[in-house]
Amino acid sequence: MQFGHFDDEAREYVIETPHTPYPWINYLGAQEFFGLVSHTGGGYCFYRDAKMRRLTRYRYNNTPVDDGGRFFSINDGGDVWSPSYRPYKTELDFFETRHGMGYTRITGERGGLRASVLLFVPVDVNAEIHQVTVTNTSDAAKSFSMFSFVEFCLWNAEDDQTNYQRNLSIGEVEVEDGAIYHKTEYRERRNHYAVYGVNAPIAGFDTDRDTYLGYGNGFHEAAVPHAGKSENSVASGWYPCASHQLEIELAPGESKTYTFVLGYLENAEDDKWESLGVINKTGAKALLARFATNESTDAEFAKLKAYWDQLLGSYTVESGDDKLNRMVNIWNQYQCMVTYNMSRSASYFETGMGRGMGFRDSSQDLLGFVHLVPERARERIIDIASTQFEDGSAYHQYQPLTKRGNHALGSGFNDDPLWLIAGVGAYVKETGDFGILDEMVPFDNDESKAQSLMEHLKRSFNHPLEKAGPHGLPLIGRADWNDCLNLNCFSSTPGESFQTTENQAGGVAESVFIAGMFAAIGPDYAVLARRRGDDAEADRAESAVADMKQAVVDHGWDGEWFLRAYDFYGNKVGTNDTDEGKIWIEPQGYCIMGGIGIDDGKAIKALDSCRERLNTPHGMVLQNPAYTTYKIELGEVSTYPPGYKENGGIFCHNNPWVIIAETIVGRAEYAWEYYKQIAPAYREEISEVHRLEPYAYAQMIAGKDASRHGEAKNSWLTGTASWNFVTVSQYLLGVRADYDGLVVDPCIGEEVGEYTVRRQIRGATYVINVKSTGAKGARLTVDGVPIEGNTVPYAVAGSIVQVTATL
Repeated sequence: MQFGHFDDEAREYVIETPHTPYPWINYLGAQEFFGLVSHTGGGYCFYRDAKMRRLTRYRYNNTPVDDGGRFFSINDGGDVWSPSYRPYKTELDFFETRHGMGYTRITGERGGLRASVLLFVPVDVNAEIHQVTVTNTSDAAKSFSMFSFVEFCLWNAEDDQTNYQRNLSIGEVEVEDGAIYHKTEYRERRNHYAVYGVNAPIAGFDTDRDTYLGYGNGFHEAAVPHAGKSENSVASGWYPCASHQLEIELAPGESKTYTFVLGYLENAEDDKWESLGVINKTGAKALLARFATNESTDAEFAKLKAYWDQLLGSYTVESGDDKLNRMVNIWNQYQCMVTYNMSRSASYFETGMGRGMGFRDSSQDLLGFVHLVPERARERIIDIASTQFEDGSAYHQYQPLTKRGNHALGSGFNDDPLWLIAGVGAYVKETGDFGILDEMVPFDNDESKAQSLMEHLKRSFNHPLEKAGPHGLPLIGRADWNDCLNLNCFSSTPGESFQTTENQAGGVAESVFIAGMFAAIGPDYAVLARRRGDDAEADRAESAVADMKQAVVDHGWDGEWFLRAYDFYGNKVGTNDTDEGKIWIEPQGYCIMGGIGIDDGKAIKALDSCRERLNTPHGMVLQNPAYTTYKIELGEVSTYPPGYKENGGIFCHNNPWVIIAETIVGRAEYAWEYYKQIAPAYREEISEVHRLEPYAYAQMIAGKDASRHGEAKNSWLTGTASWNFVTVSQYLLGVRADYDGLVVDPCIGEEVGEYTVRRQIRGATYVINVKSTGAKGARLTVDGVPIEGNTVPYAVAGSIVQVTATL
């Protein structure tokens, strides 16, 4: 069943009931200030870093789920309700949430009164805007009270939820001219504060949560909205919050609109104070003045919509399949932008406290993001490379605020270095900016150790060669892409981290998957070296790639599929010789992407084995059969119940590798079938099974061994977004950037039929009409002239190039 519908023209998903199977969220912000908002108003916001600069408080793992957020409460003659349904759960005569590009609009109506809340973060403002419009839909005059509410986090979200002996004594606020200022710790080490104000006179306020709620009350029974009168409380320690009371009168049919601004401000150290203990509010007052009129708020919202119009114009498709169009043109690219901004830090499954930006994660996110804002991709590449070590390895994660490596998680994930080459290659193909390779970039953020980015790539390339095992395959280290395959851990201690523990390190455990990566990504390094005139280095790289391919053929083939690894003892992982974990998905995709098995039939055998053993109607499981007991020599992968996560779950991140592999061998129908199995828009009609948002990819769908097969978890922040956009745009629709031109090589199911891709790159626009589908090997004409091969040379900026592809 469906709980809403897509409005493609507005680029919105319309949720028609508050009773979805799980909170369905959206993201606000695209630069430095971000918010998460659910369809019933839950969530929180932060500046740059969800751990270190959290503005509002949110409680994960809570009951009821999604309690807390931005509440607008209406007391209409004693009838207390909210347009977002929560927290009061008062039944509404009408409910609708529209999640759009960087904004959400929640509308509720009850008893002849309609309230609509538009939430968005302007393009270049460090603030969340809440524009509230109330309308009297009855035939009698209305007089009622409206209350805003947010609860402040004491900045460090982790400390906020743990260090109560301190935190319950330090909360401080100021109230001036109806605006509420949160200044906890501002008197000491902080130079930042928050403000929550509204562009209208207020009848009262509250800044103490216990006063607003009433001691012992939940949000659903908040004392102030039920009493219809604010207490004008001023927080002193305990739980600072911000609530405004507005008294509103409406004639029949009349509407009024109010703009609430929740902003983040910083002051220079020598300009912090207006007077003793009083914040210098110059910046906050300027921010509030910027949104003093509804017209100015509307103008900022129009600017946000124009921003997304421009971004999403880089790659579009027109086909007869509405689901394909909306995934490619809107939601998949939108999710790529979100994952670029968030990495894996802040979702409804990631608290924003444990994980920062990932070296591997952010490098992969670049693949689906680089065409949107190439200049920001360039910045991200430099940030990522700066956390690399001199031996080519890297911090697995870094904090977005400091851009420093996360020491707690450390290094040793041996796939990490290669992803940097993949990200840089994608950027240079998109932009032609070979100059980035000469940028001086530090190792471990130490400027005294700075080397060219090309030197960073060289050390990335050399890393798997210098850390090779007995079979000439790369050592796995702590883990490779699969963080839960921990072949050197041997953990038997409850609570011990599989990713940071290495009890029996040794030079034996090898990864066939990394070998496949090396074969697929290594050629980009060779091209970059040759383009810089270093033919000797390019020759060396090509030779090393050839040797690695041969090592996979000699030691990574199990007869019907590619092995996954060799363990600490030198035993095969992912072999038909074992009862469980016989076949793993990752090497089947990436080895074929690396060109292994194409000419000798191994690729087709491996893909047939995937179809037979891994495929389900909900996507391909990660391995099969799932493990039923804990295998200490394999690590975390075997700790999950069968069918969940890495133990036989459907990882939507690696399904695209098999889809790409199918296009490489020319099996268009299989590739198209597998794409539709996991793409959210194609799963909308089974939302009661899928549970999560039908407009955003999830990391995982429960596999065939699970009791809830087909149920998704971990939506939004996943490399799934980037890889599925790469897959559909570059391999199924078949339009991908290369160093000297656009490759046009479609391979998509016959039912798609004729379609047209518009691709903007390097200042030119390419209009590519594909006449029919169902096979591979299209013949191209460019501006009416047939060409040899499938590469359309880049045209001068400003050109419009017409391309026709005919099977």
